[in-house]
Amino acid sequence: MNKKVLSILLAASVTLLSACKKEDDNTIKVAINTGPDQALWDTVKQVAHDKYHLDVDVIAFNDYVQPNEALYNKDVDANAFQSLPYLNMQMKERGYHFAVVTNTFVFPIAGYSRKIKSLKDLPDGATVTISNEATTLGRSLLLLQAQGLITVKPEAGLLPTTLDITSNPKNLKIVEVDTPQLARTLDDPQVYVSVINNNFAALANLSASRDGMFMEGKASPYVNAIVAREDNKDSSNVLKLKEAFQSPEVLEKANQIYKGDIIKGW
Repeated sequence: MNKKVLSILLAASVTLLSACKKEDDNTIKVAINTGPDQALWDTVKQVAHDKYHLDVDVIAFNDYVQPNEALYNKDVDANAFQSLPYLNMQMKERGYHFAVVTNTFVFPIAGYSRKIKSLKDLPDGATVTISNEATTLGRSLLLLQAQGLITVKPEAGLLPTTLDITSNPKNLKIVEVDTPQLARTLDDPQVYVSVINNNFAALANLSASRDGMFMEGKASPYVNAIVAREDNKDSSNVLKLKEAFQSPEVLEKANQIYKGDIIKGW
């Protein structure tokens, strides 16, 4: 091959590789949960692009396992779906080396019913459905305790299980269900109350402040976070993502989407 042609081809290859690298350097992949957060992240993407020249590629999952696995496997650069107690539990159980980039919001869980308007009307022996995911399960039990329906062992902390229930004066049947299915249980003739977290409630057009009989307050420790790996937490793209998320535009959009149910966490 002619040396001049070879030189041109090599130069073109270097230019192409540089362009690809430059494009990759301006992109960050983020895992979230399906639901109303997808609309919120449309605003994050816009702010990141307009203000920080950062392209945010959002990947939505319908469970609480895959977003952390994707982050661990470096399929994504960050995720934004989980509360701090859940994050801490996952890091302890699975050995993840993750870091909190920023807190986002408290998304209050609430108790819903299509059969009664007040807990005063909750009959003895009624069925109550809660999430079977460990952190949300414990969170739900603590919310039921706050309503005076049950008592759990104090030493269980933020992660009680049904085995930690020490008092259940109404003899409630507390049934654990896959989180995405909780809203559907409201149509079950046996189910009087379901404790549902915000994003899955929103998918069923339920609002904690509008439709919930009871909900978490501002003192909830279950604030959500944007999470990265220890090896990339200080990267420029992750820091740009943090700035974009904490923008007034995103806060305004979150309040619009969640109709005032959210509590700002940063």
